[in-house]
Amino acid sequence: MKRLVVLFALVFCVLSGTAGFAQETQGAAEAVSEAAPGSTSVWKYFAAALAVGISCIAGGIAVGQIGSAAMGAMSENPELSGKALPYAGLAEGICLWGFLVALLIMIF
Repeated sequence: MKRLVVLFALVFCVLSGTAGFAQETQGAAEAVSEAAPGSTSVWKYFAAALAVGISCIAGGIAVGQIGSAAMGAMSENPELSGKALPYAGLAEGICLWGFLVALLIMIF
């Protein structure tokens, strides 16, 4: 699973890098128009999407592992159900922090 995530991230970075270099090969008039202040908004949206996407993937992995461990612990001792719930909430908070970072990227 880790190899798949790393491979996906590597391919994504390579493809986004080649798209950036492809813009440099356009004509001089088009290159001047793309150097306008509005061209940074593309990277802003890309960074916001990356922040939300990575944080949600990490939060999902964390909730899955915490949930399976909590179910195993509750099957042995049912009194542990209340103690496992806050850990799952903390793992879901990773997604909320990613959304907050993306919102701040979009605003500023």
